[in-house]
Amino acid sequence: MGSPSSDNFSVVVLASDLGIDHRPFLSPADREEQQQQEQWHDCPSYLSSDEDFSDLDVLQFFRLERGSDKSGNRIFRIVGKYFPAPVVSGERLKRYIFHKIFSELPEGPFCIVYMHSTVQKEDNSPGLTILRWIYEELPSDHKDRLQILYFIHPGLRSRLVFATLGRFFLTGGLYWKIKYVSRLQYLWDDIKKGDVEIPEFVQSHDDVLEHRPLTDYGIEPDPLHLTEVPYTAYSFGRYEERWASGEY
Repeated sequence: MGSPSSDNFSVVVLASDLGIDHRPFLSPADREEQQQQEQWHDCPSYLSSDEDFSDLDVLQFFRLERGSDKSGNRIFRIVGKYFPAPVVSGERLKRYIFHKIFSELPEGPFCIVYMHSTVQKEDNSPGLTILRWIYEELPSDHKDRLQILYFIHPGLRSRLVFATLGRFFLTGGLYWKIKYVSRLQYLWDDIKKGDVEIPEFVQSHDDVLEHRPLTDYGIEPDPLHLTEVPYTAYSFGRYEERWASGEY
């Protein structure tokens, strides 16, 4: 038997084995394919392109506006009063919000205009825990792109909750992105009129707060409208003076 021949062989060392970024060594086609795969993995796995959200779309509680704020951030409008919390589960709400963001939001920064006007906790609020859960599920890129959240007509309860628990429940810097807007007139400092649609009931609520500002703090001033009763202290005083002088 002859001596075994020495076969040629080669050793392939992968860039990943050396802790080196391998992307510069890829061909342009391979780079594009990998980028598409990375973007696919960044998208939540539970998104379903064939799920029907027409029943939620018609409610208009979460929608992308055509305009932007004065910093150039595209506007997502949320109307709390329009959200039927008792009949929409947190899981479906999350899928719907992600569907809207990934399918409608263009590239670049964005903001949220949340209208808290006349919201009832039992009827319209999904709960702070669910909102935190939805926000934490967003890819980090989208968290960074969210620049500011305009919180319109915050009540006393909302202010207290966020002031005491906000830093613990709102992660990812969201707590510091909230800007409270007590009146619509202050919103126009950041957003041009017409770039976000204001429902009529929100405007009416704003008018009420303008004339009765203590309502912001849960105080109903003059619920019996006693200020409309003519003031009679002066007339009684004049009557007493005239009685003492002997006119009567």
